[in-house]
Amino acid sequence: MSRTGAALAALVALAVLGPLLAVALAAEGPARLGPADAAAIRFTLLQAALSALFSVVAAIPVARALARRRFAGRRVLVALMGAPFILPVIVAVLGLLAIFGRAGWLNAALGGLGVGTISIYGLSGVVLAHVFLNLPLAVRLLLQAWLSVPSERVRLAASLGFSARDMRRQFERPILFSVLPGAFAIIFLICASSFAVALILGGGPRATTVELAIYQAFRFDFDLGRAALLGLVQVAICLAAGALALALARGAEAGAGLDRPPQPWPGDTRTARALDLCTILAAAAFLLLPIAAVLAEGIAALAGLPPGVWWAALRSILVALGSTALTVALALPVAAFLASRRATAWVETLMALSIAVSPLVVGTGLFLILFPVADPVALALPVTGFVNALVALPFVLRALVPALRQAEAGQGRLADALGLTGWTRFRLAILPRLRRPLGFGAGLAAAFSMGDLGVIALFSSPGQTTLPMEMYRLMGSYRTDDAEGAAVLLLFLALGLFWAFDRGGRVDAAA
Repeated sequence: MSRTGAALAALVALAVLGPLLAVALAAEGPARLGPADAAAIRFTLLQAALSALFSVVAAIPVARALARRRFAGRRVLVALMGAPFILPVIVAVLGLLAIFGRAGWLNAALGGLGVGTISIYGLSGVVLAHVFLNLPLAVRLLLQAWLSVPSERVRLAASLGFSARDMRRQFERPILFSVLPGAFAIIFLICASSFAVALILGGGPRATTVELAIYQAFRFDFDLGRAALLGLVQVAICLAAGALALALARGAEAGAGLDRPPQPWPGDTRTARALDLCTILAAAAFLLLPIAAVLAEGIAALAGLPPGVWWAALRSILVALGSTALTVALALPVAAFLASRRATAWVETLMALSIAVSPLVVGTGLFLILFPVADPVALALPVTGFVNALVALPFVLRALVPALRQAEAGQGRLADALGLTGWTRFRLAILPRLRRPLGFGAGLAAAFSMGDLGVIALFSSPGQTTLPMEMYRLMGSYRTDDAEGAAVLLLFLALGLFWAFDRGGRVDAAA
């Protein structure tokens, strides 16, 4: 299994880096970056840094409050607050426009009070959308670290008379120092390669990201050299962010416990409980109101959607299912290889490159490679599904590799004693232990692919659009009602696919 994984890992690296090379070789002469490209690089760095900073800073009090408080419906609230992370980006943007747009709920309220309106376009809108999409991820990472503190240690701290200040110094600060650099780097990477948010909310040349500049170089100028050079710049930005996170990260082991129920933290006061309640309510309102706005304004338009939207939805489902199947087929053997002792840190870095390399560059490179033997436009949907699988692969590997190492530690010796080898060993001893993370990873891959607005924006023809692309065209045609109805449909399909795969991995899964 690990040999197959090594071969597939090499193919994945080739599939990510090969198209970038193909685009560079197809360029006519050496490329140079102009003032507009330099401005796009500066804007990308600024918005990604601000988005990551605001996301992790806002996540600290939210995760702290959720870790310390127990109340009815807490588990449901945590699950709902995680919905924006798997929400299709274009649906999230439409929800934010419904709240913060020119005709949104907030500006309507400000207008009623006689106060000036606000604008969501430009830097503020891009950062707001990225915080909305990535705050749940930062909260989940911090919450997991907070909950890893054994209750025995909290009880010991209480017996020693620790104050709230002592708890912050001895427990909370080590947690933050260990988790925040990694969380910042992950969110920075996601925001640095953002496309749909900048496309809709960018607001002009002064608010253009590198990914959007790559799209413009392809779509309007067909300047392959400049697009490839911008793609290399984006890779350099993402690699620098990852290296910085590794340099700043500090280990903080909370130690093992006996899985006893959580204990109240020492130094808790009525004021602290009130602040935690306000923090949870504010975060829930920020994350759930845009989704509620999409549902409120779009459900009524579902029945009257034109046939083209339903056909686009069917194409999106097929692309998402195909992309998910390919992601799982790649992830299982590659994860087996990464979990073995043969893999090095360089292999894991190569597998994460698909986050850093622009999907637009990868898609265009694949089209250039396929052009001599096939019609590129006819292959728009398969290429979109393939690129989506490459983009989702690092997230699925992140869920699978730790679980696979744990399964090997628990079942590997027994399988060896029984003489199980190869696929039989993996299927009988290891795979049952991977159902939960595999279902979760497949759900993420399906939801990401369902809501993707990337490669398809470059090469789709009117009869080959996916649902996000069709929704974007409806928004551009000022068919607001149809766009809102399509957003509700896309929301249901993306969350439904995630739930189906995640639930399928949990039902009758081995403990």
